[in-house]
Amino acid sequence: MLIIIAIAAFAATMLGGLFALRLKDRLHLILGFSAGAVLGVAFFDLLPEAVELAGEGTEPSFVFLIVALGFTLYLLLDRLFFLHGHGGHEHTDEDARAAHCRRGAFGAGSLSAHSFIDGLAVGLAFKVSPAIGLVVALAVLAHNFSDGINTVSMILKNAGSPASPDGGQGGRARAFRWLLVDALAPVLGMSVAYFFSVREEQLGLILALFAGSFLYIGASDLLPESHHAHPMRWTTVSTVLGIGALFLITRFAGV
Repeated sequence: MLIIIAIAAFAATMLGGLFALRLKDRLHLILGFSAGAVLGVAFFDLLPEAVELAGEGTEPSFVFLIVALGFTLYLLLDRLFFLHGHGGHEHTDEDARAAHCRRGAFGAGSLSAHSFIDGLAVGLAFKVSPAIGLVVALAVLAHNFSDGINTVSMILKNAGSPASPDGGQGGRARAFRWLLVDALAPVLGMSVAYFFSVREEQLGLILALFAGSFLYIGASDLLPESHHAHPMRWTTVSTVLGIGALFLITRFAGV
């Protein structure tokens, strides 16, 4: 059963990413949907799971403190390490491109790490009971498709464009490599779950940390970029659709 779920998780993530690559000419709409999906994952998936897994022994205020910590840490990395720029006067074009590549890689890496935690959660849940494992697996599979879209969106936004010297092919190739990483991450997580266990309270705090970083990625990175130099009406509709899709997915999956 776990092998079938691992294959399904890989396939769903790849399909989502390939869909984003196919429609890269409408990147602003994809980014808008991706921003909503990332925010939806944080609000409707990670935060409720974090509070639930942290248990009665952990105050909700402490969980949200960890969320704020995740947001702040990503903010500091973005502003101090990634330069958070678009080639301003204080940086050369080469510096700006390098910063964008780092930001894209770190964002995609964060999404992939979340996918790894998803796979780990599935594996650990099956250790408790097959019934619980199946419920968790359905929840994970429900948003694997959007995970693929989000990962590709992060790379395409920050690395390569049709106006770049290579016609955007470098960004497309990097996006596909990161898509493979993200698709393999839950499979690796399920495999690792065989070798060790994590207390529910610890897993809850890890998810809270990711929730904070996802809130930053969606609100400060993907959302403004989707509206930049594009009609706000359709990108806003796309963002609302992304949020709504993740809400329906998590409700349907029983998260």
